Amino acid sequence: MDVPFEKPVLADELSGGRSSGCDASHDLEAIDKVAEKKLVRKCDIHVLPMISILYILTFIDRINIGNARIQGLEKDLHMEGNDYNIALFMFFIPYILFEVPSNIVLRKIAPSTWLSFIIFCWGVITVCMGVTKSYAGLVVCRFLLGFFEAGFVPGCIYLISMYYQRYELQWRVSVFFCASILSGAFGGLFAYGLANMAGIGGYNGWRWIFIIEGLVTIVAAVAARFFVVDWPETSNFLTSEERIMLVRRLREDVAEAKMDRMDKKSTRRVFGDWKIYVGTVMYFGIVITGYSTSFFTPTILNQLGWTAIHAQVMSIPIYIVAATVALIVAFCTDRLRHRYAFTMIGVLIATAGYVILLAQKSVPVSARYFALYLVTTGGYITQPVTLAWLSNNMGGHYKRSVSSALQIGIGNCGGIVASNIYITKQAPTYPAGFGISLGMLWLCGLACTVFVTGLWLENRKRDKGGRDYMYALEKVELENLGDDHPSFSKEMP
Repeated sequence: MDVPFEKPVLADELSGGRSSGCDASHDLEAIDKVAEKKLVRKCDIHVLPMISILYILTFIDRINIGNARIQGLEKDLHMEGNDYNIALFMFFIPYILFEVPSNIVLRKIAPSTWLSFIIFCWGVITVCMGVTKSYAGLVVCRFLLGFFEAGFVPGCIYLISMYYQRYELQWRVSVFFCASILSGAFGGLFAYGLANMAGIGGYNGWRWIFIIEGLVTIVAAVAARFFVVDWPETSNFLTSEERIMLVRRLREDVAEAKMDRMDKKSTRRVFGDWKIYVGTVMYFGIVITGYSTSFFTPTILNQLGWTAIHAQVMSIPIYIVAATVALIVAFCTDRLRHRYAFTMIGVLIATAGYVILLAQKSVPVSARYFALYLVTTGGYITQPVTLAWLSNNMGGHYKRSVSSALQIGIGNCGGIVASNIYITKQAPTYPAGFGISLGMLWLCGLACTVFVTGLWLENRKRDKGGRDYMYALEKVELENLGDDHPSFSKEMP
């Protein structure tokens, strides 16, 4: 079902025909706080659970190749040298290129329709990975998997951001993001069980990992068509009164920062916004750590001397601890209305882990295992904060759509880096892998510092009236400025 391009519920409609904007919102009666809390809880129940479950399946389908590797994938497909790294690399080419186009399509089509379609397609591809007979077939499947998965994460971040105010967003994004963290635990546990199917149907255990997980994703895609919510203006789980309240509270949160029309001027504003590119560098720097732990933790643990099965089981508590800490941090960032310090805390924790791993020849196995906790937890403290932080400083439908897709799309070039820096011949110490990951971690820290400084300078300028000249623009342009509108206050972390 196509979604109307313009929002059907406008501020002037809510005010009985009075002028829209801040003046109109002042004329309206105050929102009932009890009803507002009930509305937010209702959104939590309907918006987050289904897409979080789907994200678990998404990440499992993406990283299950790491578990398949230690179950005989390379031997059966006659892979050697850096063939495994190439297979990882092929996923990210379409994954990066098609995220922005997917979000543009999502703006036109109901999320329940578009997301369920791409989920079904990558479920089929995952099954195909389990039955491929050659390395070339595996590479083709990885490419197609990246193509269909490209739109899921930016689409979900975009969808979540359209239901919550800015200081409600971090907790929700982190709940969603923790699904990817837990997928590392569930993926290892699931792979542990599926590996015992080796020999059934003449298939080795790694093949069943792909086949069963792909079939589960296909079933989930069918359910997604009915349980994934659509845009607030058309969602059927909201009553008309709740829909009006939701649209109003979101408008009050961003004042006049709308961008519901994509023309030449708004396009220049979107693609010329420094915040998007600095936010992308933040994500790029930290996502390398996220992918590194997902792709190589089972292998690293296996090379500590543990069996493949033992390595998979021992990876589970690492992700559980990381998810728990990430949720605690998310609660604190929204409650304290502060982002920057928490991103740097994550960077420092992960740094300690990398230092131990770089010196692993001098430390016992237990210390190396503990280092994986530090790296994974530190990375997953910072990564979801960078997503919400940028989204919170974007105004308007199109601005948020394009910014989330660019940040995640270009930022996921970090996945290409992560898939090629853990060189097989450097196992088990991986000096290049750990060293480059550490360097990129501090690139993230630098970008976060630039971001917070830029926001501070911009807010200072706005407080002095440095953007008030924009009020003289023609109404049609003034109403489509997005977060460039002078009434929009950048989120100061």
